[in-house]
Amino acid sequence: MNLLSTLITEKPELTILYQDEYLVAVDKPANLFVHRSFLDKDERFFALQLVRDLVGQYAYPLHRLDKPTSGVLLFALNEDVARQLSLDFHDNQIQKQYYALTRGFVEPESGTIDHPIKVKLDKIGDKFKREEVEAKDAITHYQCLRTASLPIALGRYDSVRYSLIKAKPETGRRHQIRKHLAHLRHPIIGDINYGDNKQNPFFAQHFGFKRLMLFAQSMQFIHPVTRESVVISADFDQQWLSAFEKLGWDSITLDH
Repeated sequence: MNLLSTLITEKPELTILYQDEYLVAVDKPANLFVHRSFLDKDERFFALQLVRDLVGQYAYPLHRLDKPTSGVLLFALNEDVARQLSLDFHDNQIQKQYYALTRGFVEPESGTIDHPIKVKLDKIGDKFKREEVEAKDAITHYQCLRTASLPIALGRYDSVRYSLIKAKPETGRRHQIRKHLAHLRHPIIGDINYGDNKQNPFFAQHFGFKRLMLFAQSMQFIHPVTRESVVISADFDQQWLSAFEKLGWDSITLDH
């Protein structure tokens, strides 16, 4: 098994962040697939089935969170609402906010990454697609909130450095934030696809857990039925908080 790949062996207790007769949102833990996948036949639990069991009815997943990404995951409770919100996601009408822990001190401290993304098809998950997808426009706005340095030598450096980044994707490409931060040469800690093969095992050993440090913290949209603005947010979990403590960070204020 990959150093940064983990299986959830006990049934997760999902927290409902928002629910009405049309929608339900939960706080997805890291290392939980949204639905069954070709990628890991050994998985026992999936967010889709857990949500259906939790609300006692059929639920429609509206968007994608990678298995290792934690945070706000939204479902519709009927087909019409699912169809409308799926269009809103496709048209980038849903405002999303993420937090990421990255390698190094990010400079400039804020900016916009405008870098097209070419989706590389997965040999297993995309085996029925015939050809590579062309590069598409991708835009991410970011802000560096905190930095920290640990006086521990790693590779050719005499210390390890980290940044806490708030990211707001304007488009919704696959692995967009992960690819964009890697493009800045500040990959997300725990990213086995685009990350640092020295930092990842160091972080796992020093901080005591293995995961992608990417958190889908909030989303905002117009409710497809009531036409009111809806904001759904989650809090940092205990692993994030323990990392903040080791890095000497406190009073991280989240937008709710």
